[in-house]
Amino acid sequence: MIDYNTLSKEVIKEVNSKIDYSIEVNDKYIEDLISSVVLNDSKLDFEFDEKIKLINHTFNSMRRYGILQPLIEDDSISEIMINGCQGIFVEKSGKIEELETVFESEEKLMQVIQGIVSKVNRTINESNPIVDARLMDGSRINAVIPPVSLVGPTLTIRKFFKDSIDMEDLINWKSISREAGDFVKDLVLDRKNIIVSGGTGSGKTTFLNIISNFIEKDERIITIEDSAELNLREVRNLITLEARNENVEGNNEISIRDLIKASLRMRPDRIIVGEVRGSEAIDMLQAMNTGHEGSLSTIHSNSARDTLIRLETMVLLEREIPLHAIRSQIFSAVDYIVHLGRMRDKSRKVVEIVKLVDYKNGEFVFRDVFKYDSTRNELIRK
Repeated sequence: MIDYNTLSKEVIKEVNSKIDYSIEVNDKYIEDLISSVVLNDSKLDFEFDEKIKLINHTFNSMRRYGILQPLIEDDSISEIMINGCQGIFVEKSGKIEELETVFESEEKLMQVIQGIVSKVNRTINESNPIVDARLMDGSRINAVIPPVSLVGPTLTIRKFFKDSIDMEDLINWKSISREAGDFVKDLVLDRKNIIVSGGTGSGKTTFLNIISNFIEKDERIITIEDSAELNLREVRNLITLEARNENVEGNNEISIRDLIKASLRMRPDRIIVGEVRGSEAIDMLQAMNTGHEGSLSTIHSNSARDTLIRLETMVLLEREIPLHAIRSQIFSAVDYIVHLGRMRDKSRKVVEIVKLVDYKNGEFVFRDVFKYDSTRNELIRK
């Protein structure tokens, strides 16, 4: 069996010795130089197809993401999970499998992680060992390194479909019924404030992106995200804002909360917050209550009703406000909650669409508009 890692190291040494820095050293130049070294090396006595694999392996190591590059380019893979040098796992069609390939060293894995985060102006080191960011294609990444991770550097990449997904796709995949899909579209057009809720991996961001594209094209939209992932098509009057982590000195952080406050002075028709996770909850509710009808956001929760409990908790963590006042503001701000779930067969479905109809005697009053029926395996109008 050919040891591409060892051979690649030797090729890289020779390529580095031949680079002419008096000219532009771009990807094409490096790839041609690698090809020349590999194809003309008489010691590499194996088949042409195997030499091509060595060329690709070496190029990926020098200019891209090493052994991750083929996984990133494989459209059948939706998630990549690297557990240090101990194993690489991928998700295909909702199922997780372990690969035979592993990183040869923690140093090599750290080089890849550093290369990824540096391209999106993020920093990862011992004093800042956790980073959330995205690749240039929009894929979401999370990196955790020692001393926080005890198994060495870890990297999780959640990939997104290259082709845009729309409501018709969700209907065909039975993720939502046509009636419910049309209903949600009407909610967006009617400028209802909607929270999309669900657990990790339930498809909240994908769903938010789909319904965001129902917004009228002549509106002024501001999107606010921790890592920019939303892709609103054909909206010309669009401002995309992305939060920024603090620098190595612990300064210059720009939070989701800062961006929401700034957006209110930018004359938005609607504000779309990619995900509410903390103190920004109070600012988002205030924005929804101050003339920005039709605003959208996502939140982690176990059910539609739990969504409001999470909102209460996040507001209380920021300010000591009477619970009655918080609930009154939530009722005034939120019109509908669309809750998504991940089923046992790994499919993602809309499982609840709930309308917040009243607030009396200190309690919210809900009405189930659509609810998933597991016996019929479909979303039913209530």
